[in-house]
Amino acid sequence: MNAVGSRLLTRSTEDYLKAIYSLGGDAGLPVQTAAIADALGVAAPSVSGMLRRLAEAGFLEHIPYRGVRLTDDGRRVALRMVRRHRILESYLTSKLGYDWDSVHDEAERMEHAVSDDLIERMAQVLGSPSYDPHGAPIPTPAGEVEELKHVPLAELGVGQWGELRMVSDKDPERLRFLKSVGLEVGTRFQVIERQPFNGPVTIRVAGRQPQPLGNELARSLGCAARETEGAA
Repeated sequence: MNAVGSRLLTRSTEDYLKAIYSLGGDAGLPVQTAAIADALGVAAPSVSGMLRRLAEAGFLEHIPYRGVRLTDDGRRVALRMVRRHRILESYLTSKLGYDWDSVHDEAERMEHAVSDDLIERMAQVLGSPSYDPHGAPIPTPAGEVEELKHVPLAELGVGQWGELRMVSDKDPERLRFLKSVGLEVGTRFQVIERQPFNGPVTIRVAGRQPQPLGNELARSLGCAARETEGAA
């Protein structure tokens, strides 16, 4: 990282780099300016100016007609912030009793303020967790991230068992709904009906009535297929 890059690292620029990582995934796919603006709630002209500065500092590279992607330096900063955020979410839920629908915003406020030492002490107290409360992998201190191979719930077949493994932490209302119908990370369920033409998927969680889920919601839930209710 060059001297310009070091000076540019502020809360705002760290948020940009984290958002670009989130949008582009670990594969580092190019991300359009409009998607970044939407993710951060910032006007497109402001985003363009920030992206130019981040590129000059060596954090981004422009891909003609496709958008921007992180350089190695940009990816390191982004993964550091992702680790901080997910460790904070894990600590707040595990040790302070926060619900999974409220912890995201709290972690967003804290992730820039706490020291790296405090983050690592939290990780140690938690037993160095691999996943946050929503099932997202926690990058290691060296910036390594587990590659996930989840199946969208909407793609499971009728009669098939599944286990919820990951859900986005960014929609509190969605998280509250999932918890109200018995779906949390680690919950086993069976698909009992699928309506055609992108219709709802109906599942059954043990001890509960069948629950229809809209196709959009079902596609957003990362699952692992299981042979039976109790299969690992």
